[in-house]
Amino acid sequence: MIYTVTLNPSIDYIVHLPAIELGEVNRIQQDFKLPGGKGINVSRILNELEVENTALGFLGGFTGKYIEDWLEAENSKTHFTHVDEATRINVKIKSGMETEMNGPGPNIEPAIAEEFLKQFDTLDPENDIVVLAGSKPTSLPDDYYQTIIRRLTDKGIPFLIDTTGEELKNALPYHPLLVKPNHHELAELFDTTFETDEDILPYGKKLLEAGAQYAIISMAAKGAILFTPEGVYHGTVPKGVLKNSVGSGDSMIAGFVGTYTKTHDPLEAFKVSIACGSATAFADDLAKREKIDALVKQVTISQL
Repeated sequence: MIYTVTLNPSIDYIVHLPAIELGEVNRIQQDFKLPGGKGINVSRILNELEVENTALGFLGGFTGKYIEDWLEAENSKTHFTHVDEATRINVKIKSGMETEMNGPGPNIEPAIAEEFLKQFDTLDPENDIVVLAGSKPTSLPDDYYQTIIRRLTDKGIPFLIDTTGEELKNALPYHPLLVKPNHHELAELFDTTFETDEDILPYGKKLLEAGAQYAIISMAAKGAILFTPEGVYHGTVPKGVLKNSVGSGDSMIAGFVGTYTKTHDPLEAFKVSIACGSATAFADDLAKREKIDALVKQVTISQL
């Protein structure tokens, strides 16, 4: 079973309008209200790939119920921990450039945070894997991800992590199956800049040297680079019209872990990962299976 962890879910309110004028009334042309949060996005794509999974995390209030009802309607398996305060709403404004306004998230009481950790004690290292994705509410301890990771690794439970900065750096010594920063996040992690794609290569390798088993660096329209112990590979991105970058990276995570758990082939997992990310980028919501299957055929992988 793949378990996805979303510590700070959201309703993503996505609005399209021709222009934004501050101080004026702006008329929305089109809007969507979708369940959000990186781990939840991973679960939804895993469902499209018909990979068994369970979504974990904190939900509360009418917004939390909206998310739970949506996932239930999609026949998603969930085991959320409920809190008193409402789950946040994030606003994604699409008007030429994309602008995001993300809420801070609910207060998580220490007793609830501790109770949440106990569910990891029942996992099976032979059959279970955990995906840790996204930010956490500010009320949780700074080392909460570290606490989860130690709980997992003490039992030999494999995990993937999709976060940034110090939380990503601190996770590397615990040998995550996969990390997936984009090229901007990778540069920030090592306090550097990249002038060319070749500049990325030594820093991607540093992720493996620091402990990651595999690393994917996404580069938007330039594709993605997979770093493995056996070699480094570039994957092309299929052609299409960009509609939505929200959830594309999460879709890549889902494509990789969902395929890798079936095949144990990192290159095939990488190929499906790119197809999933692209299919989401070309959709208003997350990718659908039919589109993923069509785009897989367009992805080419070459060794660098």
